[in-house]
Amino acid sequence: MQHDDKTVQRFIELRAQGWSYARLMTELNVSKPTLIAWSRKHQFEVQNLKAIELEALREKWLASTTDRVSALGEQLHQIEALLRQRDVGQLTTPQLHTLARSLRRQIEQATGSTGFTIPLKEIPADEYHEQVQDVRC
Repeated sequence: MQHDDKTVQRFIELRAQGWSYARLMTELNVSKPTLIAWSRKHQFEVQNLKAIELEALREKWLASTTDRVSALGEQLHQIEALLRQRDVGQLTTPQLHTLARSLRRQIEQATGSTGFTIPLKEIPADEYHEQVQDVRC
C-alpha cells in the first residue's frame, strides 16, 4: 500500500514528539513494518525535528545564560545596597576579621598583579640573577 507524503510527514512529526509505534499505527492507520521502515529512512529528519522541539522547550522554560547572569547581577546590587545600610559596628571581632580578610582578597583579585618588568638586556650584569623570587608583602 502506497502512502501519501502528508502521512509520512505526519509520521515524522509525531515520531519526533516521542509517539510509540503502537500509537502511530492507530493514528495513521499504517502497519508496524512500514513505520519501522519509515523510521530508518527518515531517522535524521526525526532526530533534527526532535532537537528543534527540545531546543524550543529549553528556551521556553530555562533562562539564557545572559538572562541568568543579569538576574544574579540585579540580586547582587540589591544585597550590596542593603549591606551599605548595615552598621559594621555591630559585628563581632571574628566577623570583622573575616570581613577584612574577604575585602583584602577581593581587592587583590580586582587589582591583579602589579609587577613591573624590564627587558633582560637592560638589567646590569651584576644585578641579574637567574632565579628571582617574587616576594609579596
